[in-house]
Amino acid sequence: QECSKKQKNDETQSTSVDALSSNDGSEEKNEFDTLANAKILLSDCLACDSCMTLEEGARVFQQNQKEFFRILNLNKKCDTSKHKVLAVSLCPQSLPYFAAKFNLSVNEAAKRLCGFLKSLGVHYVFDTTIAADFSILESQREFVQRYQQRNQEEHALPMFASACPGWIRYAERVLTNLVTSHICTAKSPQQIMGSLVKGYFARQQNLSPDKIFHVVVAPCYDKKLEALREDFYTALYNSPEVDCVLTSGEIVQIMEQKNVSMKDVTEVAVDSLFDDLKEGDVVRHEGKRSDGYLEHIFKHAAKELFGVDVKEITYKALKNKDFQEVTLEKDGETVLRFAAAYGFRNIQNMVLKLKKGKFLYHFVEVLACPGGCLNGKGQAQTEDGKPDRALLAQMEEVYTAIPVRLPEANLHVQRMYQHWLEGMDSKKVQDTLHTTYSAVNQSPSSLDIKW
Repeated sequence: QECSKKQKNDETQSTSVDALSSNDGSEEKNEFDTLANAKILLSDCLACDSCMTLEEGARVFQQNQKEFFRILNLNKKCDTSKHKVLAVSLCPQSLPYFAAKFNLSVNEAAKRLCGFLKSLGVHYVFDTTIAADFSILESQREFVQRYQQRNQEEHALPMFASACPGWIRYAERVLTNLVTSHICTAKSPQQIMGSLVKGYFARQQNLSPDKIFHVVVAPCYDKKLEALREDFYTALYNSPEVDCVLTSGEIVQIMEQKNVSMKDVTEVAVDSLFDDLKEGDVVRHEGKRSDGYLEHIFKHAAKELFGVDVKEITYKALKNKDFQEVTLEKDGETVLRFAAAYGFRNIQNMVLKLKKGKFLYHFVEVLACPGGCLNGKGQAQTEDGKPDRALLAQMEEVYTAIPVRLPEANLHVQRMYQHWLEGMDSKKVQDTLHTTYSAVNQSPSSLDIKW
């Protein structure tokens, strides 16, 4: 609402979007013309569209329920040789939304959501927790390396988390070189899941990556932007790692459109990437509102760098509850200082300190949404776009109750490092699990954004 530039672009963008979406079949259009298209146009997106190209805007618009159903309907109509294998990956921060909204346990919510998606024609439903395992493990290793190189490498520290696409977009388009060299190179769980589905799973199933249509169910709209990044694209097969991102709220819209209640759906076990195995109970990582990068990296660094085994982490709230710090002291000296900065108010304060050379932190877990990933704008919002605080409180309670599993304890991950990724220090690990972030040149008018 703060951005005046959107108004003058709306008419042009709508024309472009209509042209691109005019190929939809009449059946899909009639069935889903009441869905809220406005939500897909980034009016709710933290990466304000004044830093987007018209083409990007149109491509994000296509990441909606209509595109999902276009593929489902093609599978019903076209020759089997042209069928797509539909795979849906569920983010752990989306499951508490379904559990709280429909008064289910988180395990029931996962199985019923899987059952609903498969009733539509989806072939596989995965949990992205394994992708977060990889992302956290790679982030841990990178932080230790950066800390050890801090005296030789100017931009080694601080290190900023890279899992939030709203933050990444803002850093690349607005903050530029001041920040981008400090961003951890580990891919986000979403994009690592894209590599797992289009790489590992495709090979296991003897499928070409372009034969898989990969959908991610996520808490926020910025994940749609992340899926469009050119570096998350398999040029050989002309195939993105993630073809479509739907928010939790968009899945509920589909349920409402089909008059389906979660409580009436048959429970189906969530699929595993490995052979014919099924996932067990839902697990999460440490961290009350996100994948817990701060906690995992802090404990790993304390052990690796200083031989300290940290059992419990104590957060100290600073200016507000969304800016907290964690420190490690040894022999009377503070040797590690980490922070969690959620929401753009805290991000701006953090960047201001960085500019002034008064930055004390070694690592910051940065998330664009106040309250973290559970409070993503694709879920837990009232009809007028405000946070549903009662529902969010329930979601936090559900999420906190999920058992924690350390990434190091996942035997599948350890085996994949050795057999699929050719060892932890291999070139394939760098190519598959890492990316680079750099400043994107903007016109002067694009930088006049009030966050």
